[in-house]
Amino acid sequence: MLEDLQIAFIGGGTMGEMIMARLLSTKIVPKPDLIIVSDPVSARCLHLESEYGVSTTTCNIEAVVGASIVILAVKPQVLAEVLAILKGKISPDALVISIVSGASIPYLCEGLNHPAVVRTMPNIAVQVGHGTTVWSASSSVTEIQRSHTQVILQALGKEFPTQNEHYLDMATALSSAGTGFIFLYIEAMIDAGVQMGLTRTQAQELTLHTIAGSVELMFQTDEHPAVLRNKVTSPGGVTAVGLYELEKGGMRTLISNAVLAALSRTQQLGTGV
Repeated sequence: MLEDLQIAFIGGGTMGEMIMARLLSTKIVPKPDLIIVSDPVSARCLHLESEYGVSTTTCNIEAVVGASIVILAVKPQVLAEVLAILKGKISPDALVISIVSGASIPYLCEGLNHPAVVRTMPNIAVQVGHGTTVWSASSSVTEIQRSHTQVILQALGKEFPTQNEHYLDMATALSSAGTGFIFLYIEAMIDAGVQMGLTRTQAQELTLHTIAGSVELMFQTDEHPAVLRNKVTSPGGVTAVGLYELEKGGMRTLISNAVLAALSRTQQLGTGV
């Protein structure tokens, strides 16, 4: 629990709201008055105030005054402007946690004139406490601040610390953008079920349980996916015919290309901030 620590969210968009909601619902932050959110859209501020009871402002500088933890949750396209506003304004002993895609630790430290920065890459599953977050810290982050980071990220799901910041770009492509790729696959499976004659509700329920069961089987057996795939693939059988069509359509290459394209875009965003 982060008792008596004031947390400032710079950006109250979708991901910022998800993280804030988890911190409150899990009681990691015991009281909503310990959180202040800065967002340029007044309607967004009103929504967050009424939904969660947190304080809001349209002024970034006002938000960080007295904050022990500052969470940067803005779009990469506006980051430079935000950093310029906040430069030298954050308390020297505060921790900055960034969820901004592509923004490196050195860039953030220099832009804020602040040494203690943690860069993270969460995904959308943080909304239900099953997120995946890879994170890396600057050398100035203290052990207590690292502990605070872990407490926050564990409320969101599974956290993976790394000393190699380069992994953050790869995590963005694989586990953050990857959720979108998985949702597209799920959508295609459901549509196929409907085409066969199932109701959309039936097709969705069967698809979700099939995927959830397959994932749980891998977790529990720790077997390679090819081993498990072979277990359900009889010679000349139903699965074999379906897999042949997927391979013929280049499914492996398409997935790999999608992940690599996402990595390239992440790196482009990094050079642009």
